[in-house]
Amino acid sequence: MTETSRDAKRARTAQRILEAARQEFATHGFDGATIRGIAGAAGIDPSLVMQHYGSKAALFTAAVQLPGDNADSAAEHLLEVLTNRLRELPPETSALVRSMLTVPEAADTMRTYLDERVDNLTRSLEGDDAHLRALITVSGILGLTITQHFLKLRAFDDASHEELLHAARGWTEYLSRDS
Repeated sequence: MTETSRDAKRARTAQRILEAARQEFATHGFDGATIRGIAGAAGIDPSLVMQHYGSKAALFTAAVQLPGDNADSAAEHLLEVLTNRLRELPPETSALVRSMLTVPEAADTMRTYLDERVDNLTRSLEGDDAHLRALITVSGILGLTITQHFLKLRAFDDASHEELLHAARGWTEYLSRDS
């Protein structure tokens, strides 16, 4: 019984560290976030962060892992992804995108994630150019994410969430059909 409660306590501490790290990396990026800041946000001693994750880079890699997707159809999946990207980004996504151009671990994580998305989408499309349409779609969604949430293009100020999704519906249906 003691072992189980010790394991449960360790798991809760690791989760608090991960949540604090996601928020710190999202706010400050890899370079600006500190182990001390993460520990403070988690309410623990900084040494526990290192015990659980070993290094700032390892913690960053764990904090920015994105969940996999399961979609019934390419068009529905793309609209779901776009709907999520048009909303506020989760801290791990924000941290990953913010840091992907300056932190090799973030670039590797993002590259792996996007390659997986392209491959998954390609398998759900038909036609000789399915891979190219998947590549353009995944790249376009990343561009949308960056221009809305990080560059904050003024054009987004004049477009409602519904209008953007309506415009995207035609794009996703075109991209998901046989060429």
